[in-house]
Amino acid sequence: MTTTTLVVGATGATGKHVVLQLLQKKQNVRAVARSKERLFNSLDEILPESTRDLNIVSRLDVTEASLLDLTQDELEKIVSGCDAVVSCLGHNMNFKGLFLPPRRLVSEAAKRLSRAIEAANKDKEKETSGRTTKFILMGSDGVANPSGGDDKRTCSERVVLTMLRHLLPPHKDNEKAAAYMSNMDAPSIEWTVVRPTDLINGNATDYELFDKPQKGLFGNAKEGVATRANVAKVMVDMIMNDELWNDWKGRMPVVHDVVGEVSCM
Repeated sequence: MTTTTLVVGATGATGKHVVLQLLQKKQNVRAVARSKERLFNSLDEILPESTRDLNIVSRLDVTEASLLDLTQDELEKIVSGCDAVVSCLGHNMNFKGLFLPPRRLVSEAAKRLSRAIEAANKDKEKETSGRTTKFILMGSDGVANPSGGDDKRTCSERVVLTMLRHLLPPHKDNEKAAAYMSNMDAPSIEWTVVRPTDLINGNATDYELFDKPQKGLFGNAKEGVATRANVAKVMVDMIMNDELWNDWKGRMPVVHDVVGEVSCM
């Protein structure tokens, strides 16, 4: 089976793993990135000289742009024919990324991408008419499932989350994105929000998926971590494995590395 996946946030710490893992499985990848050179460099950071391998890069189509600068028509063309769309967008952890525009990067991108997917899938003049697209959003286990099901946070945790919501735009943005996905009315889209626990660098190993967070907001690494490569592996597996996808679509799985399997780089 050969799929075509659009990855946004492709140069990010997790997005680059999604791109490379899909390419290594001989899948077609479209990516939106401000710089093609930066994307290639990020792939080579994971697997040296991977971008010299034509069997890999020949399947990669890069649109050099900032996602929110693209017109809706341009987005529709990019998503047209995609079996899946993966958003690994996030805010940079510096002053500009935390406090300056775009403050609604993740949620606005989710809205615009979903509209583009719906429009492309409904276009009766295209072969894509009537298809269903998988939409995978990367979130965080610090964001509660808007549909319920997560354990109630402690009083101190709720206080901290309230402060984050009001003081740090990225946290509120991630909450809005999760809420949008869970309430999305788009017949041609099936969605999931993948919520990794504490992220670390490391190799792809084995992972576990849970239907709710497995540790408190102030939990330590001994209670669970998720390598970025494993988060990418979850997303790629969901794209390639319909049985896994059917188990988790419309839900917000929490990702943990299997205990004892983490191999830090």
